[in-house]
Amino acid sequence: MTNDKFVQEIEVLKSFFIQYCKDNHQNKTSKKFMLMYNSINYTFYLPLCGECNTLISYSFDRLSECPHTIKPRCRKCPNSCYKKEEWKKLAKVMKYSAIKLGLSKIKNLFRFKK
Repeated sequence: MTNDKFVQEIEVLKSFFIQYCKDNHQNKTSKKFMLMYNSINYTFYLPLCGECNTLISYSFDRLSECPHTIKPRCRKCPNSCYKKEEWKKLAKVMKYSAIKLGLSKIKNLFRFKK
């Protein structure tokens, strides 16, 4: 996977988790994440609860260790690297956030056309 694709995947995970945690959890703290991919360091902070911090850390680990040169969508991957329980939790976050972010994008399109 290229560095650009890695950054794109990180950004998607970040936006989905921030949206999900903001709407569903309390007691958020800002946590520093330091990721390394192809000898490039990525550092950022995320305001998430403990449960979401744990799951996104696990997701970043899986993403960093993805063996595919051309990364498929995780749900269509022939050899999934997620444990079943974590996959279910991640699917819940992704489904919720995809709908929520998609609807807000449509709402913004209509708002600017007036």
